[in-house]
Amino acid sequence: MPLGPCPDGPGATVTAIRIPAQPRTEARESSRPVWPDDLPVTEQVERRALLWCMTADPRWRPAEAALAAAEDVRVILPEGPEYEELRAWLEARDVPYRVSRYWEETGQVGTVNDVGERTELLVAGPEDAAPAAGPWAVAARDAFAAQWDALEELPETDADSHVPVGKLVPEDWVPLLPHPSFNPMQAVAVPVVLEDTGHLVVVAPTGAGKTPIGMVAALHAHARGRKAAWLVPQRSLTDELDRELALWRRHGLKVVRLTGEAAVDTELIRSAEVWVATTEKFEAICRAGSLHDALAEVACLVVDEIHLLGDPTRGAVLEALLSRVREDTSATRIVGLSATVANADEVAEWLGARVVRTTWRPTRLTWQLPILHPVDEADWSGRASVRTAAAVRIARQVTEDGGSVLVFCGSKRRVRSTALALAADRGVPTTGVDADDVEAVERLCTKAGVRIHYRDWPCKRDAEQAFRAREAEILVATSTVAAGVNLPARAVIVSDTTIGLERIEVSMVQQMFGRAGRIGAGEREGWAFLLTDPTERPHWQARLAAGYTVRSRLDDHLADHLLAEAVQERLSTLDEAEQWWAGTFAAHQGHDSLEPVHEAARFLTTSGCLRRTADANRLQPSPLGQLTSRFMVDTVLADELAAVLNHVPVPEGPFAAEHVLAAVLSDRLPLLEQAPFTDRARGALRRALRDMEREEDEGLDDPWELGPPEESVRDEGDARPRAGDLARAVLLLAATRPRLFRGRPSYVLGIPVDSMTGILEEAERYLAWLGAQGRLGTVHPWVAVVAGDLSKRIRWRSLGPRRGAGRLLWMCEQMATAPLAPTLVPRMWRAARDRDITAPDWRGTTPPGDCALPADRYRRLLADRATEVHLALEGHAVRVTAPAGAVICVWDGAATAPHISEGGTTTLLLPPADPDDPSTGRTGVAVFTRGDHVASGWLEAYAAIRA
Repeated sequence: MPLGPCPDGPGATVTAIRIPAQPRTEARESSRPVWPDDLPVTEQVERRALLWCMTADPRWRPAEAALAAAEDVRVILPEGPEYEELRAWLEARDVPYRVSRYWEETGQVGTVNDVGERTELLVAGPEDAAPAAGPWAVAARDAFAAQWDALEELPETDADSHVPVGKLVPEDWVPLLPHPSFNPMQAVAVPVVLEDTGHLVVVAPTGAGKTPIGMVAALHAHARGRKAAWLVPQRSLTDELDRELALWRRHGLKVVRLTGEAAVDTELIRSAEVWVATTEKFEAICRAGSLHDALAEVACLVVDEIHLLGDPTRGAVLEALLSRVREDTSATRIVGLSATVANADEVAEWLGARVVRTTWRPTRLTWQLPILHPVDEADWSGRASVRTAAAVRIARQVTEDGGSVLVFCGSKRRVRSTALALAADRGVPTTGVDADDVEAVERLCTKAGVRIHYRDWPCKRDAEQAFRAREAEILVATSTVAAGVNLPARAVIVSDTTIGLERIEVSMVQQMFGRAGRIGAGEREGWAFLLTDPTERPHWQARLAAGYTVRSRLDDHLADHLLAEAVQERLSTLDEAEQWWAGTFAAHQGHDSLEPVHEAARFLTTSGCLRRTADANRLQPSPLGQLTSRFMVDTVLADELAAVLNHVPVPEGPFAAEHVLAAVLSDRLPLLEQAPFTDRARGALRRALRDMEREEDEGLDDPWELGPPEESVRDEGDARPRAGDLARAVLLLAATRPRLFRGRPSYVLGIPVDSMTGILEEAERYLAWLGAQGRLGTVHPWVAVVAGDLSKRIRWRSLGPRRGAGRLLWMCEQMATAPLAPTLVPRMWRAARDRDITAPDWRGTTPPGDCALPADRYRRLLADRATEVHLALEGHAVRVTAPAGAVICVWDGAATAPHISEGGTTTLLLPPADPDDPSTGRTGVAVFTRGDHVASGWLEAYAAIRA
């Protein structure tokens, strides 16, 4: 019986075939799925007489009349001994079937009914799922075809198809590659990589071994005396790739790893032959300006997971970067690697690249959508319980058979609760254990051979190592191990279809599936399960059958990247901006209207990032625009922050000022506002927040005896939790309880410190951006002084610095230089504090012992300090002594007036106050040198550390 391929092209027309017996309720009728807007609807008619069935019931038998009428019959069923009778029944009737060791799905798709009549294409079952027609039936047919193909018998070995490395690459490269031979996919791709220097997009299944392709591309650039840069989407993947390239270091190649937490050593980067970087870090280097000469030497840009062009978070940065690189094909070659691009040809056409595509995979991977029992959508607890029970059942089946299992969950709490359920199923008593009790969860799950992994889990490294070594049979994780991590998983269970409140991306699900059956982990076959309820199953079947289609995300952040191009002097007019837009992937996909570019330019001008010029066509970045691009802060969020802070009355003291900044950042920055915490952490942070607000109101711990602030950031009577409260508590803990963070503790108030890291890093970046605006006069001086001090204290929180430490920390950073700062700043800080130094105002000119600056640079640094500045308020005037070039800013309430010092002493009048400003009468003066500052009044608290 011929089993020809599924027809190419979309769609189907529909009539009815057999539907499993089930009640037809109004609720079921009303919950029929709606076809996703982002998937094409097709109309092709299925002309074959199909009967394709899946079963997990050994008693199931297809109708004899249907078998006789169908020209293409296929059955997928489990492997177990209880199915021997069914298999014999099918064999007796010459019905082709394929078996899977772990099979969960039931249902059928076809064009014949029980009595043998021809019908239009329809998918039916499983029991609790409504029948589907039209494009849903086409998706079911294509999904079945993919599953059928995946269950084809594996060859005993494919060793004959491997090619010795030395046959395809120069002999001196052989020791630099991880294996002595190339597998069939690599053997196809490597000659194409070496053929010329044109752009390439390599598409191959997860686990096929794309990393050696990137290695060959990088070595090809190195052989021509040029540099290579390798971009990966996450910091954790730079770790893994860096370990793989350790072999290159041992053979003398200079490899440098660049991530967000690593300082940039410009000389190290210039001397390195291979860069390993996150996309964001590479873009930051592009924007820095000081490394343009080194960037010009990059001959090959390897882009791991190039499908992340469509990622809501990272896609815009990657698209802007590739748009820039593709302009000059003679300078830098792009080699994109991906496993999940359905529209690879479209991406390649945009890049002007050649596509190398293969379906070869060293292991067999079968994916399924086991259907869950229906639960009311409003019953969150019931829905979670059903998912957990299904994950436990499948994991038990695989582990009892000697396999290992990766379980992916959509939240950290779901990870812990699922891990506890798995531990209980494996005989460890967990009754009454709080899923938020981190230590208890880790102890009990480890005892059961179940480990946990997510970004801020304290034991994640131990968990990964234990799972690699098969000391643990089950790893429960968020998406942190979904991409690029080689783990010994026989089966993958994707327990949730959302991450937080957002639907998980299809590309992410495919990456998760790809963790199953990794040959390097000793597995030749893998099984992947996405748990779906009856209403969402058709959607996921359609999406997985269609594959992941990359859609441009540049329009979401167009202003950011237009500004970046202007700052890098790649465009300077609106006409050039239009040409740049025409070369983006967004325009290639049909977004060819120029209005978004004009709108972004208008916004950047209104927000002060572009200068207003007589020539309306000219795009000239302002100092604020250059600063905003360098710090890579979101221009829309930056404008919102500035607008809010410009309407805040001048606070009366440091406590109120820091509370204001914490409140504004927590309310306006999405990462802070939406920060997830466990129930236990939420309780601890809310208690801490109440205590800190009470201290603010009572004026406790106030070394300046300034008294309570006139206004509280929050109405005293409003005790209701608000979005951002938890992040605000974290920022205030770092600001007012620095001793809690001293020495890099694992926990603060019983909360894992890693769960606070993202909040603190994001806040530190925006605070540093605000602090750097003192010389620009684009924020009120109190904002610049307080934000600058707070950003340094947050960055160096492991030292436990108190209020006023910012100036001394700045001096230590400058003396250490950026690449040596992680080592030298703590040493110089402790040495200074041991000598009771509280500010960088010492008189001597001899550099400290750990100072990394040469003598001339150290002397210039001493001159940049604000040590010799003197301030005196005299009624409505200010007497100021400041070095030439320093910016002097005086204020009365919200009214400010900047001046440039000509050196020596000068007297300045305060600006006219706004009579409607409640902070009128709060006057002051601040002086900003290159990096340093001093200010009058309560801002003197930030001049030095006070006892």
